[in-house]
Amino acid sequence: MLEVAILGFLAESSLPGHELRRRVSHLTGHTRPVSDGSLYPAINRLAKAGLLERRADPRAGPARYVLSLTEAGRADLLERLRKPAEHEITDHTRFCTVLSFLSLLPDLAEQHAVLRRRLAFLEEPASFFYDGERPMRAEEVTDPYRRGMLLAARATSRAERAWLREVLGEQPPEQS
Repeated sequence: MLEVAILGFLAESSLPGHELRRRVSHLTGHTRPVSDGSLYPAINRLAKAGLLERRADPRAGPARYVLSLTEAGRADLLERLRKPAEHEITDHTRFCTVLSFLSLLPDLAEQHAVLRRRLAFLEEPASFFYDGERPMRAEEVTDPYRRGMLLAARATSRAERAWLREVLGEQPPEQS
């Protein structure tokens, strides 16, 4: 997801490396801090692949540069947004990175296809804790901390599903 964040921010505007680092850190840093040891190798991989380019920035001093997205980089980003990997749909933080740049896809139907995949994932029964193969509900868990985890996850999932249905113009399924 680091590469999607890099490409996404550069799709919005060319940026110096330190500003790109700040933006990526603000997007993902609250859950997954971004180190120079991961950011700059990712920038180098993307540059080597021809997805972004570096230009010297004489105003900023020696060894300073501005990063820009190439046409190949834009095409790569759009493809990553159109067809996120399964773990980019199921992992909340990774999905938020995709969601941050989803509006860059010019086709609303393609945007909605990604949102429908997330909604389908959220509508599947799941839990952090299982009784055999059966997901346990918060009401079945006696440990107060585990119950708290399940209640918070339920509320978050409910809110996200409601938002997704609103954006997609869909009604919630009938409650049984």
